[in-house]
Amino acid sequence: MKAREVKRAKLVEKYAEKRAKLKAEGDSAGLQKLPKNSSRIRMHNRCKLTGRPKGYMRSRLSDTNQKCPKGKTSCG
Repeated sequence: MKAREVKRAKLVEKYAEKRAKLKAEGDSAGLQKLPKNSSRIRMHNRCKLTGRPKGYMRSRLSDTNQKCPKGKTSCG
């Protein structure tokens, strides 16, 4: 995982409770004062092995693509 994604994950965890409280109160001015990266929506799914952000598949497809020779669909 990329370092900036780790940093975002820490910010999301740190501000989750405060963000939920401000949302429940409807305090948009308070929400704007929080760091942008503390919003959960800014997190990206990334391949744990390669860090690739696009084409993320939970079945670890990028892992399979790196282990198999070109032209083969499955490797054992």
